[in-house]
Amino acid sequence: MKSKYVILASALLISVATFAQKDQIKSAEKALKSGDAQGALTILKDAENMVVNAKDVEQAQYYFVKGNAYLDLANKKVEEGKNLSLAAETYQKLIDTEKTSGKVKFSTQAAASITEIKGKLINAAIADSQASKHADGAKKLYDAYLLDKKDTINLYYAASTAVNAQDFDLALPMYEELKKLNYSGKGTSFTAVNKISGNEDGFNNAKDRDLAVKLGTHEKPKTEAIPSKRGEIYKNLALILVQKGRSEDAKKAIADARKANPEDSSLILTEANLYLESKDYDTYKKLVGEALQKDPNNADLVFNLGVISANAKNTADAEKYYLKAIEINPSYANAYLNLAALKLEAEKPIIDEMNKLGTTAKDMKRYDVLKAQRENVFRGVIPYLKKANELDPKNEDVSKTLLGVYKALEMTAEAKALKAKM
Repeated sequence: MKSKYVILASALLISVATFAQKDQIKSAEKALKSGDAQGALTILKDAENMVVNAKDVEQAQYYFVKGNAYLDLANKKVEEGKNLSLAAETYQKLIDTEKTSGKVKFSTQAAASITEIKGKLINAAIADSQASKHADGAKKLYDAYLLDKKDTINLYYAASTAVNAQDFDLALPMYEELKKLNYSGKGTSFTAVNKISGNEDGFNNAKDRDLAVKLGTHEKPKTEAIPSKRGEIYKNLALILVQKGRSEDAKKAIADARKANPEDSSLILTEANLYLESKDYDTYKKLVGEALQKDPNNADLVFNLGVISANAKNTADAEKYYLKAIEINPSYANAYLNLAALKLEAEKPIIDEMNKLGTTAKDMKRYDVLKAQRENVFRGVIPYLKKANELDPKNEDVSKTLLGVYKALEMTAEAKALKAKM
């Protein structure tokens, strides 16, 4: 008889706890409606331990009110990034709870809120990047990716932003995940200029873009191919691993990438650069030859080989590759610019020697020889700088360098004409 009373007492305790929990959720709802989101969260915290044993309906309601409270705080700019993430996490628990129970009441609203949060996280991340708070932006972009893992571009941007922050510990797992997903980002972009804002808006497909143009809200439609980002991803992954002293892991990452993407020429360059940094010149040259054999008329590939050679202080090869890139694509502005910069490096030892000369007759004679050599260097780069300026007139570095060369050679008329255009 005694045991029956114990069972009855336990049931009574559970019943009282359930009522108490319902009252707390209602109190939290009331606090939230009155604008006190923090107060609502405090009330819900007291009910937290009882939620585990509550009915699915009460659990879902608990998560719904809690998610709304976090979102309200985020909307009021109270620890925005943190509260957006907490809101999304709470809404996801709600959706999982209702999915398990089969009773859907709040999931539709929660899913809509998650979509809203994703947009807010991305916008907040953009604002962070503009304010040079790259690490904060990277975390928000990663949270946006976690909300919708099909939208893998947010993971790519999160990793890139973490690199901009020089936070390689944050970037590494993101790049490893991109590698695991075999993400490329290759595709097509559909854009048109918004007539009101003047900004270039992106569209999911050509049909939506063309409809906006037809309706008159947009103009100047443009379709562009988006190149694969695998080379960049594996390069950054490898460079981070090298920086952490994990050179063998870096080489393995590139080798795996090439097996998975045998047609991606940019990966050969990444691997070549990796062996160049480890001073394995034989493997480097072998990979360069392989890259050229695979795609001899790829101007970007040849240009990048020029960059790698220039970084290795191999001036002859760098010049050869830049000239080859120009031969393939005569409008390759960066090839002209890099070629000019490469040739201008010959000025430094001349200047260094000139500065060491004295005022003796012998020194003055040597000075005149060096001055002529310096002028020849300047004359040699004028055609490349002029072409780079013609192809990219808004590039201030090109204009300023060309202007400096004109002034050094006392080409007054040319300097005056260029300055008028700047």
